[in-house]
Amino acid sequence: MAKKYWLVKSEPTAFSIDDLAKSKNKTTYWDGVRNYQARNFMRDEMKLGDLVLYYHSNAEPNAVVGVCEIVKEGYPDFTAFDPDDKHFDPKSKKENPAWIMVDIKLIKKFKTPVTLTEMKSNSKLTEMRLVQRGNRLSVMPVNKKEFDEIIKMGGISL
Repeated sequence: MAKKYWLVKSEPTAFSIDDLAKSKNKTTYWDGVRNYQARNFMRDEMKLGDLVLYYHSNAEPNAVVGVCEIVKEGYPDFTAFDPDDKHFDPKSKKENPAWIMVDIKLIKKFKTPVTLTEMKSNSKLTEMRLVQRGNRLSVMPVNKKEFDEIIKMGGISL
């Protein structure tokens, strides 16, 4: 199956790329997604080896700050079952989980964060979902050309 490319958003005050870099094996589970379309991407389409752009949202500035890899495919988001967790969902049941998560591993931080403003002004990225009005998904697909352009803008090679 062909490799796919994704963008995931996290507020750096909640979990930054530096937090990911400090995690065991530079790996974490991507929990707390509570949008059905984003959940479906994680459940149905994210596969081992897919590459992921890590985006800091609600930041100054909003920017893609690194690249990760999917290291575990979709499985039940256990935070939905924990009444003490901020992502608790009483409607999600262990026998029929409503929410899914994947595991990601940091590959490389960008030398230079690629800001939303820079992406919006890049003619090669005009069709990218992230720069479209009203697109607020926390998990979204990115095509290979967009992915490659952002990697280049970030000053790294893979």
